Amino acid sequence: MNKKWSIDDIQNAWQLATKQHDGQKYGGPNQGEQIEYINHIGSVVFEIMTAITIEDEMDSNLAIKCAILHDTIEDTSLSYDDILTRFGSEVANGVLALTKNENITGKREKMLDSLRRIKEQPKEIWAIKMADRIANLYAPPFYWTNEKKKEYIEEARLIHDELQAGNNYLGTRLANKIIEYQKFID
Repeated sequence: MNKKWSIDDIQNAWQLATKQHDGQKYGGPNQGEQIEYINHIGSVVFEIMTAITIEDEMDSNLAIKCAILHDTIEDTSLSYDDILTRFGSEVANGVLALTKNENITGKREKMLDSLRRIKEQPKEIWAIKMADRIANLYAPPFYWTNEKKKEYIEEARLIHDELQAGNNYLGTRLANKIIEYQKFID
């Protein structure tokens, strides 16, 4: 598999994601805490870079670019066509699969649709979805209720069940993070 990537391409993707997510924040674990969203993007990229060093069969170029751009269509003004023009169809299709379809009603239905589309993509995209959830299973935002945390764990289990075959390392890591997350539920 491709274990090489162009640092210039990666830098271009990172600069684009940084600009697109500029000013976006999410709630930290402490009352009133706000964290720059690019921190989440970096966490997903770190998970993917670690997986690349452990799993032999990963296309690192595709995985890193899609990890950097995974939330751009969903959370910024960047479109599928923008990504297609800048990074090609494989990256654009991967990012699109990682994007929830807002035309579908219901949170679970959106997730099931996204998982179905992810499973039509290369295993690197499966890995990014698991890395995304791993990054989100550190400490929940201070304002989440126990019910929200329980729903999030159930969704994480669904992601794990559907995608664990895509990357052994991240599948195991996600399973362990789900167990560890229980400490946040009262």
